[in-house]
Amino acid sequence: MEILQNLLSTLLLTIRDVVPIAVILFGFQLGVLKRPIANPKNVVMGFIYVILGLSLFLVGLELALFPLGETMAQQLTSPEFIQPSDPTSTVPVWQDYIWVYIFAAAIGFSTTIAEPSLIAVAIKAEEVSGGTIRVQGLRLAVALGVAIGIGLGSYRIVVGDPIHYYIMAGYVVVVIQTFLAPKMIIPLAYDSGGVTTSTVTVPLVAALGLGLATNVPGRNPLIDGFGLIAFASLFPMITVMGYAQLVNFLSSKKS
Repeated sequence: MEILQNLLSTLLLTIRDVVPIAVILFGFQLGVLKRPIANPKNVVMGFIYVILGLSLFLVGLELALFPLGETMAQQLTSPEFIQPSDPTSTVPVWQDYIWVYIFAAAIGFSTTIAEPSLIAVAIKAEEVSGGTIRVQGLRLAVALGVAIGIGLGSYRIVVGDPIHYYIMAGYVVVVIQTFLAPKMIIPLAYDSGGVTTSTVTVPLVAALGLGLATNVPGRNPLIDGFGLIAFASLFPMITVMGYAQLVNFLSSKKS
């Protein structure tokens, strides 16, 4: 009964969020462009499917992925699990958090692969490019960037380095790659950094950062706990442009 109430509540909230989108689309089509809607029955059914799908998706995340991810983040970063490698020291060092880095990279990769927004962008990119950009290739490149970013961001929290050093260094790499990468991939690479900060990735990554900052001695959850999302947005730009550069190199070598 509680699940049905939760589903109904989520369904009503989803309708509230989707209806303004429909009003804007239909309003511009009929009021500004003054043209009829092609296949109105399919469009209405599509909106219904979107509402139902989003509702079930959000309920599934809330019941399964979010609690499990938060629990694992808390357990992996708890003092009971992290034991100092040096018996004479009571404070763990960065090497003692190796499982945290592995979990962070794995959760970043898997959640990015499952991101609906990334799937939509990848499909459109393949259509527009005429198959030059592959859906799976783009998804894997973005997911690899998020995995590297979340793993490195977790390391930064453990060692306590200022975040701006990492972000500035990362954007220096992005600027250099912008001059070297194929021009057609640059806007897509920049957009790929944004689609990673969506429904699946953000709650789990935020829970990991806060749990890590809470349990690492000397860390402030407000100062050190946040910032992982910035890493998740930055590194996909690097990996997507790197993926395009690698494909270009292999193609030129083959030809």
